[in-house]
Amino acid sequence: MAQSAAPATPAAPAITPISLKAIAPWAAFVGVLMLVLLYFVGAEQGATSVVSGENVHEWVHDGRHLLGFPCH
Repeated sequence: MAQSAAPATPAAPAITPISLKAIAPWAAFVGVLMLVLLYFVGAEQGATSVVSGENVHEWVHDGRHLLGFPCH
């Protein structure tokens, strides 16, 4: 019985860090996207409306209440 019952575990690959220069454009894109979504959920109605009609309001109505924004 010279063989071991447990298989040898391979060495884990080294984790290379991602530089801030590589993350910055994606972070800016996600930040702008979140601000646009926040605008449409929270303020897209009435005098500040970019899109005419009630379509956007109806699409985000439940999300508006979920996030605590008043709408009616």
